[in-house]
Amino acid sequence: MSRRALVGRRDERGSGLIEFIWLGILLIVPLVWIVLSVFEVQRGAFAVSAAARAAGRAYVLAPDEASARARATEAARQTLKDQGGPDMPLDVEVDCSLGAGRCLAGTSVVTVTISSGVTLPMVPEIFRRGQTDFDLEARHRVPIGQYVEGAP
Repeated sequence: MSRRALVGRRDERGSGLIEFIWLGILLIVPLVWIVLSVFEVQRGAFAVSAAARAAGRAYVLAPDEASARARATEAARQTLKDQGGPDMPLDVEVDCSLGAGRCLAGTSVVTVTISSGVTLPMVPEIFRRGQTDFDLEARHRVPIGQYVEGAP
């Protein structure tokens, strides 16, 4: 064989290994991102659920309705912080079955709704536009008589 014929042929030894590495990288990186995102959303869901429960209990244990909302918000914020989400946005809504002003009456049912969200990991700020990427919401209902002491 002439030298010219040998120069025209490419040596393809090792190219299978290079292709395997590139395909591995192209498939592993998105898979890792998906797994991290799922874990982040699940952590946020657990935090919001626990915050709704804590806020509901704090609300019904308050001595009056004026301090009940502040206690519920603080309990929800502390719970989010304890669950690893101190920077999660927080919105607390309280609804009563008997209407406003009668939330702590004996037959009332208090519903606390916590709205929050998590930011997915490794998403550039330019794509977020200052918003959370995944919104979360949890509700907890508490009948007033559940935590009130009975008369002696």
